Amino acid sequence: MEVRVLIVEDEPLIAEDIASSLRNNDFTVSAVVYDKEDALMELKNNPPDLVILDINLNGGDEGIEIAGIINEKYQLPFVYLTSYSDKSTLLHAKNTQPAGYIVKPFSDAGLYATLEIAVYNHAQKNKQLFPEISQAIINGKLTAPLSDREFEVVKLVHDGKTNNQIAEQLFVSVNTIKAHIKNIHLKLDTDSRSTLIRRLQALMAR
Repeated sequence: MEVRVLIVEDEPLIAEDIASSLRNNDFTVSAVVYDKEDALMELKNNPPDLVILDINLNGGDEGIEIAGIINEKYQLPFVYLTSYSDKSTLLHAKNTQPAGYIVKPFSDAGLYATLEIAVYNHAQKNKQLFPEISQAIINGKLTAPLSDREFEVVKLVHDGKTNNQIAEQLFVSVNTIKAHIKNIHLKLDTDSRSTLIRRLQALMAR
């Protein structure tokens, strides 16, 4: 499954531009919202794998407030996308420990690179808690065990690799990787990368 991205941006044209860019790459859009209230609703009811946050929503610093809630409740990576790069804004942003900071106008290549790095770095941070995952331990707790190839894919997802990166590393098509990931989600009863990683960690911790 592609990396699911929540877009929080109060300018509809920019939000749609971001969404269109992501749909043409290794990501999928979980939702597009324009204010803090809807963003918090999506985080609660439709959790993404990553969030793109405009800092200045509706004339205020709601993006900073949302970032604080993400850190407190959801531990998801988020990237700021903003028109502001002054020292005061940067200081407030840095204090929330974002996974990236993009100044508008953005390029597709810059957006993709920032998101890929954000996903990878977040995965590496998670791996500090669970450096290794074991096929024997995980399969011992599943009704339908993972095949050797499926476990290879799981390890690469756990490492923070995108579908395209996994396909390149394993010398197969992206559609083949998507098929493997679909089977993996069925066997582990998950529906996104973030829930998959939490499930793996839970299985390893038991």
